[in-house]
Amino acid sequence: MPSPFPGMDPYLEGALWTTLHHGLGTEIVRQLAPKLRPRYIALPVERFVMDMSSGVSVTTASVYPDVSVAEAHPQVGAQAETATVSGPLRLATVMPEAIPHVSIEIRDTSQRQLVTAIEILSPTNKRGEGRREYLTKRQRILLSDVHLMEIDLLRMGERVPMQQALPHQPYFVFLSRANERPLTDVWPVALSEPLPSVPVPLLAGDADVWLDMQAAFTAAYDLPGYDLIVDYSQPPDVLLTPEEAVWAEAHLRR
Repeated sequence: MPSPFPGMDPYLEGALWTTLHHGLGTEIVRQLAPKLRPRYIALPVERFVMDMSSGVSVTTASVYPDVSVAEAHPQVGAQAETATVSGPLRLATVMPEAIPHVSIEIRDTSQRQLVTAIEILSPTNKRGEGRREYLTKRQRILLSDVHLMEIDLLRMGERVPMQQALPHQPYFVFLSRANERPLTDVWPVALSEPLPSVPVPLLAGDADVWLDMQAAFTAAYDLPGYDLIVDYSQPPDVLLTPEEAVWAEAHLRR
């Protein structure tokens, strides 16, 4: 069963994002591969970015032992030197974890030259050290003759750097053609809209191939069966704006 949303499903932006990220990358390769043959090949590339877990406890309600154990006041008289000493607390520290990132590389089959990079942005691309690492990689691509497509289906985190302000929309697709920089084609996508079909540029002299983002997303949603585990009666992990929440509630009710 397909997602009840016409485009990106905001309920997949939270705990389920990593699985969707993999599925979407696979479906993009599956869709593009027959269009690229025989001159090009689409390769999924996985790398790992270290990230700190977001499950950090900041409460102080339970970090102090019971007062009867913690207090070690000397006793009156002969028992003064037998004060109780409490043991150490054992609390979990925040550990870095390796978060997988999937991107797609389109290479020509004769020289294996990288022609186009397709990046599906993850939360770790949009915050902290992961963002700094991604921006370094992005800069190398922008200074090369490689086309760059960036797919941002996440409402949280920082957007890719642009000289002008972006429209106020939740989702974006960016296409930077090597021969047209710094100009970038931008597809803003509202929650109420299907994901766009976008051109994927190749080497000079070869026509673009088209990527149907909505078809790729629908296939990535259908195959695992997200409809079986997503509770659409509850708010999503990443909360919607008040306006989006009103629209989503009415849409889901219909």
